[in-house]
Amino acid sequence: MPTKNGSGRGSGSTATTNPPGNQTPNTPDINESEIARLKVDQLRDRLRRRGVAGTADMRKDDLVKALVKAMKDGAKKSTSARAGGSSRSGSSAKKTTSSSANPPGNQTPNTPDINESEIARLKVDELRSRLRARGVAGTAGMQKADLVKALVKSLRDGSSRSSSGGGGVRKGPQNSKSIKYAQEVTSVDDEPERPGRSLVTTDHDVIRRWAEARKGVPTTVDGTEHDGHAGVLRFDFPSNGREQRLREISWEEWFRAFDERRLNFIYQEERSDGKQSNFFRLESPDREDG
Repeated sequence: MPTKNGSGRGSGSTATTNPPGNQTPNTPDINESEIARLKVDQLRDRLRRRGVAGTADMRKDDLVKALVKAMKDGAKKSTSARAGGSSRSGSSAKKTTSSSANPPGNQTPNTPDINESEIARLKVDELRSRLRARGVAGTAGMQKADLVKALVKSLRDGSSRSSSGGGGVRKGPQNSKSIKYAQEVTSVDDEPERPGRSLVTTDHDVIRRWAEARKGVPTTVDGTEHDGHAGVLRFDFPSNGREQRLREISWEEWFRAFDERRLNFIYQEERSDGKQSNFFRLESPDREDG
């Protein structure tokens, strides 16, 4: 390799000028190597948040290039805005700094999965449907602006409950007997009462730990997606053989769909014989089909 035999000395100054993994020296926050390690769904999600459309048919290389370009363009706009703002009044400069601190379209920096601009683009019926799925009633007479605020608030509340490790069982008219007789788990510290015990939770940490302990990855059934959102939710376990119909998605996307549909996670830690169990089922308390 050039670095070992000395033949790369002539290019050493270039390697020193550009940090390893970053081919955009004028934009040090954009690390192309790190971006290239993202999964396809993560790339599409980040592009969608930056307002870039038409990514559904793009291959990974093109998605990486598109995200790098979008980030470069965003960095240029931010620099230009700061330069222009230096000649304005002190109060205007403060506004510019504040707006550049938050990514465009997201006014909830502590909850990055909640994109208010994306929510505002939803139609009234879609907003009402999502609120209904989250158990929010009384939306029939609400205007679009109020529906947007209500959905953002509901998503924030759900995110706060998740991060604090709460997440009680979701109740509704279609709760099954499985829910009624299952042991409720609200944190990773809860233990099953006995081997083979049926358990139920909505806690993100509990679900993720359970899946990762079995080397399961979050997936959706290919072809069931709608409006750019994950379709039927599953886990893909290597012990079952990788299923071709399952498409891997990010944990953020999996849990977003899980919460929006108000699902309960019914599962087992162990079978009655004490061996590890991969059994789980997702159930909606509002619909018979889950």
